[in-house]
Amino acid sequence: MDRVDEEFYGEDWALDELTRVTFTRCAFTEVDLTEAVLAGCVFEECRFALCKLNAATLRGCALLRCELRRCSLFGATVEDCKLAGTQFIECELRPLTVRGGDWSYVLLRGENLGGVTLAGLRLREADLGDADLREVDLRGADLGYARLRHAQLAGADLRGADLTGVKLREVDVAKVRIDLGQAALFAAAYGAVVEAT
Repeated sequence: MDRVDEEFYGEDWALDELTRVTFTRCAFTEVDLTEAVLAGCVFEECRFALCKLNAATLRGCALLRCELRRCSLFGATVEDCKLAGTQFIECELRPLTVRGGDWSYVLLRGENLGGVTLAGLRLREADLGDADLREVDLRGADLGYARLRHAQLAGADLRGADLTGVKLREVDVAKVRIDLGQAALFAAAYGAVVEAT
């Protein structure tokens, strides 16, 4: 089923199940998706404002170049979803369960993801500047060319994460768990000559 250029305002979709529905350039305002289950749905260039996705489950969905503004995903589960180019603006994102997926080019600037597990997630070229990433599990994540300027990372775990192209001098690694290879990258970023003994 395809929905194109439609506007949904104040609708109650709580506990609903949506499977393989495609929404293109649709606007969702104050839509209640609490505990809804979305499977294989595609949202392309859609706008969400003041929507509730509390305890919702998104499985195998794609949110492509969407905007979520002041939405709540409290207790939501996002599993194997593609969020390429999607923007989160003043959203409530914790607690949040994330299991795999591709969040390349996502904008999470200034968002609070403290304590969320993002291990193994593809975050290539994501904008995480000014975000609260304290205690976030980023083990094995693909952070290639991601922007982390002024992100709060204390207690975060970056071991095994791909940091290719990250401006490491903009990353505050105080109290951050990194592996030996990453330690050498950070040292080199500050001008050290790293050599094997």
